[in-house]
Amino acid sequence: MPSDNSAPQKTKFNLLQVKGTWVRQSEGCQETEGRVSDAKIYERKSDQGVSWTVVSPIVFTYKIIQCENLLDPRNDTLLWGHLDIEDLSDNAKSQPVKRFVVIDDTVHQLYGDKIREYFDTRRAVYKILPLPTTEENKSLDLVTKILQEVHDFGIDRRSEPIVAIGGGVCLDVVGLAASLYRRRTPYIRVPTTLLAYVDASVGAKTGVNFAGGKNKVGSYVPPAATFLDRSFFRTLPQRQLSNGMAEILKMALMKHHGLFELLEAEGSQMLDSKLQSSDASACTHVAIETMLEELAPNLWEDDLDRLVDFGHLISPQLEMEVLPALLHGEAVNIDMCFMVYVSHLRGLLSVEEKGRVVRCMLGLNLPVWHQDCTLDLIHKSLHERLKHSAGSPRMPLPTALGRAEIFHDMIDEDLLSQAHHLWTSELSSHLN
Repeated sequence: MPSDNSAPQKTKFNLLQVKGTWVRQSEGCQETEGRVSDAKIYERKSDQGVSWTVVSPIVFTYKIIQCENLLDPRNDTLLWGHLDIEDLSDNAKSQPVKRFVVIDDTVHQLYGDKIREYFDTRRAVYKILPLPTTEENKSLDLVTKILQEVHDFGIDRRSEPIVAIGGGVCLDVVGLAASLYRRRTPYIRVPTTLLAYVDASVGAKTGVNFAGGKNKVGSYVPPAATFLDRSFFRTLPQRQLSNGMAEILKMALMKHHGLFELLEAEGSQMLDSKLQSSDASACTHVAIETMLEELAPNLWEDDLDRLVDFGHLISPQLEMEVLPALLHGEAVNIDMCFMVYVSHLRGLLSVEEKGRVVRCMLGLNLPVWHQDCTLDLIHKSLHERLKHSAGSPRMPLPTALGRAEIFHDMIDEDLLSQAHHLWTSELSSHLN
């Protein structure tokens, strides 16, 4: 006769380190002094056998530091800013410094000599690797190139972080390479574009394009630190500055009415000043704060309801379709503009609010329409969204200027068509 099925027995074990050895103890039975881990092991016994479930929290700590004159040899930030002051003794600062630097080749033409002067003055051992970090080249081949060069140069994977200096593509590619080398090597981000400054530099995502898809291969590994210096913007073309303004506008529309009003009133002047004004400082400060509010509690995107996905439902498909005609922020803005029309037709935004958003976008020299953003492409993009968002569109839409919600229902087919028709009829004359 078969035995009666008894109820599964589940036991929770804490993990305790005693003299270098980890041992497990049933919860409530800690009889030995030692270091208790945050990790737990759950053991489950049943008639079918034994299973173990491991719960091991992962905590990342990383810094984002706004500073000035980052490349001045008297400034310690580039060498030591990723460390806590209490971890940095005078003796540590006197030791030889070794740094591997990956830099966008355009940035290298502008700042390569200054970076070499910085490291030479600080008597560092270093290698600078200029690479063409463009969207078209954002591939695993670039990652492999970096890995081979890092291996040949030789670094200590705990104390000698890789430094990435460039735009978002450079930071993403280097971040992925660092996450792979010796399974995780610390790295530092130094964004030189406005887009990277307020977006790519402050989160944990790394990645490259793969199989025709944007960022389809990547990881969630934040840098040890990001160093922000607005002086790099002085050498940016006007189009690149506008490109970055799209991500700032995204945060304004989603979360911060005051930021929207600042962009609306002073956006053009900020562009003229190459974001060197006090208004621009306040603008980037709020953009980063609001971005961090959304990213920090959901760094690994366990929660798929993300306000920061606004402008990123259609834009990945559009950007890859027309590459390299549109910059990332430009594609994002076209997506946002269309979704503003969707919000308006759903009764979430008034005609006046819709008009204010469009005028603000135009004032920031951003494209508001594109002929390749067809209704078919929008359908395809939303279908892809469903596949990768657990069957829900999870669509962030503005419900007022500076306020938004996530919507889980699919947009009605007729409404989508009406929005596209109205958007095209009103804005197609603004094709950049």
